[in-house]
Amino acid sequence: MSKTAKLTIALVVLVLVAAAAFVYLQFFRSTEQSAQISVLPGIVQAGEETASADDAAGVVTATFTPASEGRAAVLELNEGGGWQTVSTVEQDADGRAEFVLPEGAPAAGTTYRVTAPSSEGLDEVATASVAADPWGEPDFTDDFDGSAMSDLWINRGEGYNPEGLRNCSKGSGDAVEVSGGTMRLSVLLDPERADEKCAAKKANGSPAGKFAYRLNGHVMTNGHYFKYGVLAARIKFQPRQGQHASLWMQPAISESTTDPAKGGVEIDVIEWFGDKVKNGGLASFIYTPTPDGPEKVGGQLDDPDQYLAEQDDDWFTRYHVFSVEWTPDAYIFRIDGQETWRTTEGISGQPEYPILSILSSDYELEHLGGEDKLPQTMSVDWVRYWQA
Repeated sequence: MSKTAKLTIALVVLVLVAAAAFVYLQFFRSTEQSAQISVLPGIVQAGEETASADDAAGVVTATFTPASEGRAAVLELNEGGGWQTVSTVEQDADGRAEFVLPEGAPAAGTTYRVTAPSSEGLDEVATASVAADPWGEPDFTDDFDGSAMSDLWINRGEGYNPEGLRNCSKGSGDAVEVSGGTMRLSVLLDPERADEKCAAKKANGSPAGKFAYRLNGHVMTNGHYFKYGVLAARIKFQPRQGQHASLWMQPAISESTTDPAKGGVEIDVIEWFGDKVKNGGLASFIYTPTPDGPEKVGGQLDDPDQYLAEQDDDWFTRYHVFSVEWTPDAYIFRIDGQETWRTTEGISGQPEYPILSILSSDYELEHLGGEDKLPQTMSVDWVRYWQA
């Protein structure tokens, strides 16, 4: 056989092998898919006015593997008469898709699923079907309909905390007001120390200036805590810097350990440091225990304005729902149902209680722009949690 014939045969064999490999890979790529679905309770409700928590919209999330950014994801519902398309979105780079559900309770027996049509060698795939309302009634809820703080809450942090860099402020019930369907937590000038000035210090211990003493709104649930589930609050923040407003959690037990499963962790669902803060002013953190003390995981959200509902929206004239989904494997943080951050670090294995606060730490005081700008107030329309 000539060298040319041998070369031709070798090339044909190589082409056939390559074609076979391509077909093999495409076959397994199209069949090795997974699609997961989750239904979340009412955690979407942006708006200027107070509103009933019962009217907040739920969320369906789906995750497809392998991820194919831009691939369509279709939410379908079945009310007993077959599957109907509700809406279509594009998957993100992680293969995730989010759908805001219609307001109001779904019809009894309604189920959802999410499908992805065939695309770029991937066959059509569907999630399992799930009940439209798997969470049921919340395990804790407060719409603040009264004229005073209910016994669901108690004040906390009613002493100065130099180690926590709050030598110039303390928690006080005088900085908490319930009216008009909201709990209003404020930073106020302390009338009992109106003639005094406090020497504030920065985080590194250097002087930060002298400022008036302040009272902070700082409350926690009174014996109400949960382990795994969803915590959500509808909040309108204060406009100015000089204090930070927060929704956060602490473990209901106190145990000296570096194991978060045994001792729990601090979970900062959302912190707002005021308007015009560099990088946007919103942050989420986990404080994981270490032998050298708590280690901060997380930080400021990248471009938080992307989660605003419309062009004239902001964080201090309109309410938004801030939430965390806490599972044995991860924390998933959201604003009005839009995922902002997730982490698998420091997963608490202990019951945790919710906290609402607006705290004026010493290092922040110089950024207020003058004490005539007080009071600064965060308004909370409602708080709920659902235990898994």
